[in-house]
Amino acid sequence: MIVVTGATGTVGSEVVAGLRERGATVRAVVRAGSSGPAGWDDAVERVAADFADPESLDAALAGADVVYLLVAVHPEMAGHERNVIDAAVRTGRRPRIVLHAAAGVEHRPEGVRFVGSHVSGLDHLRASGLPWTVLAPNGFYQNFLGMAGSVRSGTLAVPGGTGAVSYVDARDVAAAAVEVLATDGHEGAVYTLTGPAGLTHDELAEQLGAVAGRDVAYTALAPEQALAGMLGAGWDPWRAEGMVELYGLYASGQAAAVSPDVEKLTGRPARSFAEFAAEHAAVFRA
Repeated sequence: MIVVTGATGTVGSEVVAGLRERGATVRAVVRAGSSGPAGWDDAVERVAADFADPESLDAALAGADVVYLLVAVHPEMAGHERNVIDAAVRTGRRPRIVLHAAAGVEHRPEGVRFVGSHVSGLDHLRASGLPWTVLAPNGFYQNFLGMAGSVRSGTLAVPGGTGAVSYVDARDVAAAAVEVLATDGHEGAVYTLTGPAGLTHDELAEQLGAVAGRDVAYTALAPEQALAGMLGAGWDPWRAEGMVELYGLYASGQAAAVSPDVEKLTGRPARSFAEFAAEHAAVFRA
């Protein structure tokens, strides 16, 4: 039995579908009242649970052999990861935990709360005595879909400085996760999942412009300017401040490294940003 938490999100929903394509027995942990994407087949067991409710997690993880531990970005995300790990320990079955973290987690960067939360989760996982694997993806191409309106007006405005980032397609992350969940031999491994190239935001803007049919200029926002914009758009302060911290990591160039792990796990090269942009040209085109 493979249990997938965060099962209705961008990656989690693809992981569930991919596991079912391989004939795996899958339990999807969903929020109360959710039945999951319409594309899931009837063989997917849906179980409602709350990351803050240990009793519901005990029920969700009962009988688990492998657990994909994916939690949403949240002020309590470190605690949520620890709660799932503790529930896995309480099963007494020693399920293997595949922790969905973030690129750079093994380097323990300071000042980036999202990564720091995963560092805390990984420390707890190692101390639990359970077998574990880490998937550490970089930022997703799919995040640029949320900037499509700005791109259509000719601007890509983020606080990314001049640093390159090896963004990755979320579908490649899901495919890598399916391979790790469905096969053995991954215990103790940390797989860093990136695209095939580190690109500056100037280069990303150029590639978006190529599919948008117009020039797209990159504006490197100051961190305080970006934060004010997010807060003005209704972001909660914890998440907005965390995004500015993450872009600071990007601006420093610490997220530029390219890893071969997507191809190592899936048997095919990681999708390029140009491929992703072309696939979604209608979204970006003015």
